[in-house]
Amino acid sequence: MIPPAVQAAARSGHPAYLYDLASLADHAATVRRALPAGVELLYAMKANPDPALLAALAPYVTGLEVASGGELAHHAASGATSPVAAFGGPGKTPEEIAAGIGGGVQRFHVESLRELLAVNQAARAVGRVLGVLLRVNIPTPPRAGAALVMGGAPSPFGMDPPEADACIPALADLPWVRFRGIHAHLASGLDAVAAAAVASDVVDWAMRFGARHGVPIGEVNVGGGMAVDYVDPQRRFDWAAYGGRLRRVLDTHPGLTLRIEPGRSLTVYCGWYATEVLDVKRSHGRWFAVVRGGTHHLRTPAAKGHNHPFTVLPVGAGPGNDHPPITVVGQLCTPRDVLSRAAPVRLSIGDVVVFCMAGAYAWNISHHDFLMHPPPAMRYLNVPEAVPGPGRADALPGGPSPT
Repeated sequence: MIPPAVQAAARSGHPAYLYDLASLADHAATVRRALPAGVELLYAMKANPDPALLAALAPYVTGLEVASGGELAHHAASGATSPVAAFGGPGKTPEEIAAGIGGGVQRFHVESLRELLAVNQAARAVGRVLGVLLRVNIPTPPRAGAALVMGGAPSPFGMDPPEADACIPALADLPWVRFRGIHAHLASGLDAVAAAAVASDVVDWAMRFGARHGVPIGEVNVGGGMAVDYVDPQRRFDWAAYGGRLRRVLDTHPGLTLRIEPGRSLTVYCGWYATEVLDVKRSHGRWFAVVRGGTHHLRTPAAKGHNHPFTVLPVGAGPGNDHPPITVVGQLCTPRDVLSRAAPVRLSIGDVVVFCMAGAYAWNISHHDFLMHPPPAMRYLNVPEAVPGPGRADALPGGPSPT
């Protein structure tokens, strides 16, 4: 069901991204309430770094997780008020580490012994002691339903346990870094029960690691990876169940700070991508609808290999397909420019197609410059008064932004 404000905005000009910032704020508040004391909520900025979204999330998140110098620069330029709580990701350059120090990064997630040495060197150059978490590729059994697995198997992410063991004695000669704990993002696409079980496994491993080396474990970051169901948009991650299970983990380890880093599961539901049908044609017995825009605007279906859910606003009076199904494609000169295959709908030239669940890993991961079509408009709906910048300048609360 498309909210009325989104429907109105979708009809007022396209292609466009439509962000309902009040919906985002309500969802973030619900997530925050579900988490027990002792759990810090970080937003993984890679999911969607739009400044208006960052502003809407600010009251509900402890901080942001960034994964590049570019994200650090964007954070500074966006006017975001949330601190950069963590700098993760493999292959950090010396320049990025220095930028992170200058940008006030609170924790560096160290991916190797080499990177630990580089962080110490950069910290010494500015005379600031930095807190670090060791990112470890913890051996863990596969989790049913995981969309991506980043741990327990060969991976470029983090370090194997023996290398993590080697980091502890090395710290004695690295006075500009302070070991605070463990980071392990092991899988994505997990439901609440599986995600909480992974978190429990990571914490248990971290505590055994600390006991073996005689070092305190004050912080454990278990990453994100909360499931998002594009087949059934109404099926949501059970944050209440997840929070309840994390409470049991913390009860077992009093004084521990537990961090989570959701990205997609926070912002995906607040965004829509609206466009219009330019042409309807039949080829070798199959129907195709060509829409303005395509995967250079909305990369998600190509990246995940799925049919993106959408709703049709039947405003067109032109010719259409005689009968379903129909495949929705974009304007690019490649057969991979597909948004949805064999959709069970009728489409006419001029109809508006509105793709839901476009608030994460959508515009920001798309190959914008291929064929150099114009970018989509960005419209912000139901904007909270506290949201400054683009969210206020380009939006009317409760309705579409001016064109």
